Amino acid sequence: MPFLFGIEFVVLQQILSIMKHLKILFLLLAIGFGIQNNYGQPIRFKTGSVSFTDKKTDDTWNDWSDFVTANVVVTLDAKKDLITINSSEVQAFKIKAYGEIEDNDEVNIVPFECVDNKFSKCKIFIITKKKENNRMQIYINYNEVKFVYNIYNDK
Repeated sequence: MPFLFGIEFVVLQQILSIMKHLKILFLLLAIGFGIQNNYGQPIRFKTGSVSFTDKKTDDTWNDWSDFVTANVVVTLDAKKDLITINSSEVQAFKIKAYGEIEDNDEVNIVPFECVDNKFSKCKIFIITKKKENNRMQIYINYNEVKFVYNIYNDK
């Protein structure tokens, strides 16, 4: 390395090599932070309608009710382990366990084991019906009653 007045000069090729490595490092960090930020964002859905069924005394289920209009927002916040349905009485579901996702040619099912804001256990499923134009529904299943909301992405 040449010296001039006590200053060491670096060859241009070394500087370019270092800059190339810094660019790659910066790019990888930017991508990593981008992925991390996307993962932490809550997912919002809007509902169009809701139906329910309840259990008979012989442990079979009644027919589903007719769907009625229900324009509310559903939020899935994986960072907080929380599903919220912002109906007239806000329903909050603490996610206790994430189930194994089922994905095949007909459906995509994302299951959750939850506890609601009254400490009742329930299972929640977000289902995409691929053969029905990717129609999405969220099922909230308790031991004695089940609810289903027709949902779509809130853009």
